[in-house]
Amino acid sequence: MNKNKWHKVFRIIALIVIAWTVRSCANRGQGPQGGPKDITPPTVVKETPENGALNYKSKQIEVEFDELVLTEKVMDNVVISPPQLKLPDIKTRGKKLLVVFNEDLKDSTTYTIQFGDAIVDNNEKNPLKGYTFAFSTGDVIDSLEISGYVLDAENLNPLLGTFVGIHPAGDSLFTKQPFLRAAKTDSAGGFTIKNIRKGSYALYALSDNSRDYIYQQGEGMAFADSLITPSVHNEWKNDTLWTDTMSIDTIKHILNPIYAPKDVVLFHFKGNKVHRQFTKYERKEQHYFRMYFTSPSDSTPIIKPLKHDWTAAMMLQTNPTNDTITCWLTDSLVIGMDSLEFLLTYQKTDSVYNLYNQTDTMQVVYRKPRNNKQTSTETQPTHLKLTHNATGTFEIYDDLKIYAPSPISRIVDSMMHFYVMKDTVPVPLTMEFKAHDSSNMTFGFSYNWTPGTDYRLDIDSAAWTDIYGIQTKATSLKWKTRPLEDYANMTIKITPFDSLAVLQLLSPKDEVVKQSPALPEGTKFENIRPGDYYIRLFIDTNQDQQWTSGDYELKRQPEKVIYSPKKMTLRANWDFEEEWNTEEYPVLEQKPKELQQAKGGRKR
Repeated sequence: MNKNKWHKVFRIIALIVIAWTVRSCANRGQGPQGGPKDITPPTVVKETPENGALNYKSKQIEVEFDELVLTEKVMDNVVISPPQLKLPDIKTRGKKLLVVFNEDLKDSTTYTIQFGDAIVDNNEKNPLKGYTFAFSTGDVIDSLEISGYVLDAENLNPLLGTFVGIHPAGDSLFTKQPFLRAAKTDSAGGFTIKNIRKGSYALYALSDNSRDYIYQQGEGMAFADSLITPSVHNEWKNDTLWTDTMSIDTIKHILNPIYAPKDVVLFHFKGNKVHRQFTKYERKEQHYFRMYFTSPSDSTPIIKPLKHDWTAAMMLQTNPTNDTITCWLTDSLVIGMDSLEFLLTYQKTDSVYNLYNQTDTMQVVYRKPRNNKQTSTETQPTHLKLTHNATGTFEIYDDLKIYAPSPISRIVDSMMHFYVMKDTVPVPLTMEFKAHDSSNMTFGFSYNWTPGTDYRLDIDSAAWTDIYGIQTKATSLKWKTRPLEDYANMTIKITPFDSLAVLQLLSPKDEVVKQSPALPEGTKFENIRPGDYYIRLFIDTNQDQQWTSGDYELKRQPEKVIYSPKKMTLRANWDFEEEWNTEEYPVLEQKPKELQQAKGGRKR
C-alpha cells in the first residue's frame, strides 16, 4: 500500500474515533446511572447497652446502623412500655439513633421500645420494620407476649393506631392509671404486647385521644371478657441451609419459643356518652337562623327573647336528634331586625358526661350581602316552589315525597288529585297525605304501587301555603313505576338458626340496603335492583331491631356481628337462594376483602 493510501486509512480511523467520542459525550445521561435502587432497610451493627441487658440504670440508649438513618412520625410509630407520659427524646446523628428517657426509670422493671416504622434510611426512606429494643433495670427481663387483633365491633374493619394494654388481675385501673404495658395496632389491626411478667391480666384496647393511657368517658375502647394468662413453650424447628438450588448444605434444629395467646380478638366500640355543647349559629337568610350542637339530646332548647318579646313570632324546627335547631321568624318586624338577642337554655354535659341545663345569652346577627339594597320583603319569592322524588323511573318500594323550602301552614286536600293512568286515561285514586316530620316541610304518602304503571298527581294553584303566606302554582307530577322484571329477589337461610339474628343486605360500599329479622324457613329480600351485594347479620340481644354498642360500665359487649365472605351478583328477573353457615369462617376471615377497609385508608 502506498503512502497516500495509508494517510487515507488513518484519516478514516481518526474520524470514526472522534465521532464516537462526540456521540458518547452527547449521550452521557443515557443508559444505567448510579446502580440499582436501594431497597434495603438499615441494619443494626451495635447497641448500647446490648438488647436484653440486665441491671441497666442509665436513661440513654444508643443504636448504631450500617448507614445514615432518620426517624419519621415518632409520635405515631413509637410505643414504650411501661407507657411514658413524657415521651423520651428520640433523635438521630448520622448512623446513630439516640433515645433519652425524660422520666425516672422504675426498679426491677423491663422496658420495651417498639419503633414500628419510625427508623428509615437517609436515601430511600426504607423503614426498619418491627425493630424492638428491651432492657431491664433489675436481674430479670420479662419475656412473655400477648398478640391479637382489634376490630371495629360494628363492621369488623381492622383498626389502625389503636392502643392495646394490660392491667394486673383484680385491679380496676383502666379508668385510674396508665397501662402497665402497651402496644399499638398496625394496618391489619394486629398488635403484640411484649416483655410481660408472668401472671394474669385484664386486656383492653383504647382510642386514647388524650394520650394518657387511661380510659375516659367518650373514648372508644374494647375489653376482653376474661383475664389473659400469657405463656410460652418451645418447639423444635428445622432450618435448612442450601449450597445451591439443588443441594442441601446443613439442616439445623432450632428450639423456637411459641408465645400464647396469639389470636385474641377485641371488638372496639364507642360508648353512648359523648360531650354535648353549643357550637355555632348561622343566619344566612333574614327570616330564619340555625343553631348547632355537638351531639343529640332528648329535649328541645328553649329560646327566651330579650329587649323585645318575639316569642309568638317564631317557630322551632328540630331534626330527629335535636342537634340542629332552626328558628323560623314569622313576623315581618322581627324579620327586619338585623340583631336578635335571647337567652338559650339547652342541655350540656359536664366533665363526667352528665347532662345539665345551661343558659347562655345569645346575639344572632344578619349581615346583608354586599351591593344588595333590597329588603327581605322585596326578595321574597312570588310562589312556593316544591321539590319531589317523582322523577325518572320510580321504585315500587318508595314512598312519594314532596319537600317545601319553608314550613307549611295549610294544605287543602281537595285541591290535590291523584290518578293512575289507564291507556292515557286518568283514573282517580284516593290517598292519605301526611307530614313526614315535625317541621311541616316534608310530606308524602305510601301506596301499594303497581309495577310498570304510570301515575300522576295534580296540585291546584294555592293548594299549599307556607307560614309566610306564599302559595304554590298549579303543577303536575308524573312518574312511572319500575316493572317487576327489572328486579331480583333473594332468600337467605342461616344455619344454625338464631331467632335473635337480624340480616342486613349490604352495598359494595358496606352500607345497609335492606334489613329483616331471620326466619327459620329463610329471610326473603324482594324487589332488589340488580348488582353486587353482601350479607351480614347481628345478634339483636335486646331485640330493638338495631345494632347496639357496648357499655364498659355495665361490662356489656357490643352485639355480635357476622359477615358472609361471599359476594352475590344479582341479575334482573332472577330469584337467588343461599344457605349460609354462620359458623364456617373465623371472625378474621369473614369480611370480604373488597369491604375490608381499615381506618386511615389502608386495606388489610
